[in-house]
Amino acid sequence: MPQMTISEAATYLDLSIDTLRRWDKSGIIRAQRNSAGHRIFDTDEIERVNNKRNCRTPNDRDNFLVLTSDEAKKYNSIDLFAGAGGTASGLENAGFNHILLSEIDKQAVSTLRANRPNWQVIEGDVSEISFTHYYDEVDLLEGGFPCQAFSYAGRSRGFEDTRGTLFFEFARAIKESMPKVFIGENVKGLLRHDSGRTLATMINTLTSIKDDKGRTYKVGYHVVRAQYHDVAQKRERLILVGLRSDIDSPLLLPKEKDYIISLWEAIGQCPPSAGQKYPEKKYNILKRIPAGGYWRDLPENLQKEYLGGSYHLSGGKTGMARRLSWDEPSLTLTCSPAQKQTERCHPEETRPLTVREYARIQSFSDDWIFTGSLSQQYKQIGNAVPANLAFYIGRAVRAMIEGRSEDTYTDFIEIDPIN
Repeated sequence: MPQMTISEAATYLDLSIDTLRRWDKSGIIRAQRNSAGHRIFDTDEIERVNNKRNCRTPNDRDNFLVLTSDEAKKYNSIDLFAGAGGTASGLENAGFNHILLSEIDKQAVSTLRANRPNWQVIEGDVSEISFTHYYDEVDLLEGGFPCQAFSYAGRSRGFEDTRGTLFFEFARAIKESMPKVFIGENVKGLLRHDSGRTLATMINTLTSIKDDKGRTYKVGYHVVRAQYHDVAQKRERLILVGLRSDIDSPLLLPKEKDYIISLWEAIGQCPPSAGQKYPEKKYNILKRIPAGGYWRDLPENLQKEYLGGSYHLSGGKTGMARRLSWDEPSLTLTCSPAQKQTERCHPEETRPLTVREYARIQSFSDDWIFTGSLSQQYKQIGNAVPANLAFYIGRAVRAMIEGRSEDTYTDFIEIDPIN
């Protein structure tokens, strides 16, 4: 197969060599290494990327896609820490019927009820909910539990070590309802928290759950990358997966696709909506930044002026004065697209992303509305799990319950259980 060097590929694609290196690292384009250790690219791979870039024509169809299944819903689920419904809507699209959702944030509850008046949404502290009457009636219990308050309390004191934390409430809900499968979602940083002891305590807690029938759970975890699951966003999440011991199946999670969704495909023809605006000083800075660029593309005097004391700090500044690129997935969305450390500037227009653009990048459908102030809407969307990622995870859950490893919508990877 004909191949190109990185300089030849950069010339052909009209990109910088640095951009191609970045794309290779993030998986947007797949490079190989020759005997000298230099990047080379198959011409088919170059054409694949070029075709995606050239789809950006004014008359092109809207490529935005929210994944759905045409199978009848037949699995019951409980969604804890439900937020604005990213996970809930994705699981619904994968064939799950939510019998209970719990959320403490008043505005997120309002959003859930506005979109799905038929859902039983309980507003308030999850610690006040009893799950015992759901015993043996739940197929999936899912929760993106916050971990800020979690502290390591001992290597071998068992289940009670996590009492008083939101993770404990997640574990208690599992113990009381004994679902066939549970899914826990959190930030990738949980892997390193307290040198891994926090995650180890969580695993020990979950594997110690046992009901009167002697059923336990095999538990594993895996980091999933949303940009390889039909989401136009680089977002990594740690997924804890547990399968009840009476179900004969390996632990499964969705296999990564061999393509990415560009920002253009998500928001290139996005319906108009409300959005924040930059103050004049920030506007004058960001209008100088090219697509895909950031503060280093400014003259040095403006770099120092904009970054202030941060200019002399090492690392952690690539989100500052950042303009997104049409050809790549978005950087991970935050709770505000205009805050100084993590700007998410539109690829062409000098403005923050709008609410609907934010929602599309999180793969919410266009008819999913968000209530509250503008800042509250951004917060709800920024905190969500992408709906398409939740869809694929839901398909993996169905495959485990049904004891199969093949699926119409996705392939799976097997996760090794932790003893």
